[in-house]
Parts: sequence; structure tokens; C-alpha cells
Amino acid sequence: MIRSLSVTMRMGQTISKRRGDYALEKQYHINLDSSHGAKYAIVPGDPERVEEIAKYLEDPKFLTAKREYTSWMGKLNGENVLVTSTGIGGPSAAIAIEELYKTGVRTFLRVGTCGGMQLEVVGGDIVIATGSIRSEGTTREYMPVEFPAVANFQVVQALVQAAERLGYKYHTGVVHSKDSFYGQHDPDRMPIGQELLNRWDAWIKAGALASEMESATLFCVSSYLKARAGCVLNVIWNQERAKANLDDPHHLDNTRAITTAIEAIKILIDRDKAKR
Repeated sequence: MIRSLSVTMRMGQTISKRRGDYALEKQYHINLDSSHGAKYAIVPGDPERVEEIAKYLEDPKFLTAKREYTSWMGKLNGENVLVTSTGIGGPSAAIAIEELYKTGVRTFLRVGTCGGMQLEVVGGDIVIATGSIRSEGTTREYMPVEFPAVANFQVVQALVQAAERLGYKYHTGVVHSKDSFYGQHDPDRMPIGQELLNRWDAWIKAGALASEMESATLFCVSSYLKARAGCVLNVIWNQERAKANLDDPHHLDNTRAITTAIEAIKILIDRDKAKR
């Protein structure tokens, strides 16, 4: 006999827990329940990017939109795949990952944008993050700062294979996750401006490829949940190239990052089916 335990959440939500899995009513923030049946999710930050990504799926359909969380669903290689936006920054991303996990998602792939930090990282390149500098606050409420924010090796492999298959120029390595967009782009007017500048120089000297705002949270929360996570980023520009009087093309088209993610999900699905 299967025992069920009903737990009433603060916001009036009831969860039925069976055998360690969740059979859920709609999650409070993302407005999804487990009926989507998807184990894979592509998670951009921007809600407006969700439909753009969903067009690459088979039979895409709109599911829901609430706050910063917009969701579509379709199929790749016979499997249901969600596309759900996380909003800007760690706090909203953590909510999305937590609630998507509760509805059954076990593989997360962030498609985002970034600014280059190393001079060889040029607008229009893609960056596949192997790890992230935890220069934000959300992950500190999950685990000590000594714990690294790292991508799942299988997902990184799939992203690299996808980028090479598509013939895109890509970089792999550590990226920088921050909480304050303007703290990076206009540090001089901040009360701790000198500290921000010193830390930025340190990240560059240490080899950080690019800067964005969600990957550290994605990696740490997924690690805690025992889920797989990866991240592919479109390089929009590189302020360090501009400072060095080098060509700094601005590239707002996210097609390369999106198609790399789509191809990587297909690779992961095929590998997972082979294992089963």
C-alpha cells in the first residue's frame, strides 16, 4: 500500500508525496504541475525568448505565463521538452529550478547572454560554461561558499558536441555570475566601486571568460537537487575589448546559442534512451 503525505504550504498549496516523488497541484510561481511529463527543460532568462526557442521544438504549444515565468512545451526525439523563463538573477532562477524539479524535470539547460571578459571572447561567439564564480547571494542560502558551482559533465559534453556539429566558434570554461548589472557596468558610481573594480580585475586574471547573472544559481541548485544542468551563452559584446581599442562587434542574435542547446538536448535524449 502506498502511503501519501499531504503537506500544506504557507501559500495554501497542497503537495501529495509518494515514494519520494511529487504528484503536484500547480506550483505557486511557475503555474505548472507534473502533467507536462517533461524531464528536460531549456531555461532562458527572458520570457520573450521562450517562444523563439519553442519554435525549434516539434508541435510547440503555449502552456502558461505568470510573473517572469513563461512556459511552452514541445517534443524533441520523441520526448517532451519544456521551455521556461527564469527571469533576471539568482532568486527568480532558483524558484524556477526548484519548482520545475518538483514537476518532474531532471535536466536543465540554460540559454542566455553574456558579456565577454577575455580578449579572445568576441561578440557572436558562444560560451559553454563549465563552472561559475559565485559572486551573487542566492547560492549562499543553499551551501557554503567553498562549494563550487559546476556544470554537469554529460551536459557540457553534449553542448560541445553540438557546437562542433553545427560549426560554431565556442569557448569552454568558468564564467562570472553577479547580482548587480549596473555594479559591473558602472562601478565608479557605487559606494564600493573600488572593491568591485578590484574583484573584476581578479576574475579576469583568473581566467573568467564572460559575465552573466544566473548560471551559479542553476549549477548549485541543480547539484543540491541531484539534477543535471548546463549553460550556453551568446556573447553580446566585450567591454574589455572596447577598453583595449579592439574591434568589439555587438551581436544580439541568439540563434547560435539556441540551436546549440536544441542539438545538445537531442544528444542527451538519445544517450539517455540508449542507457535505458
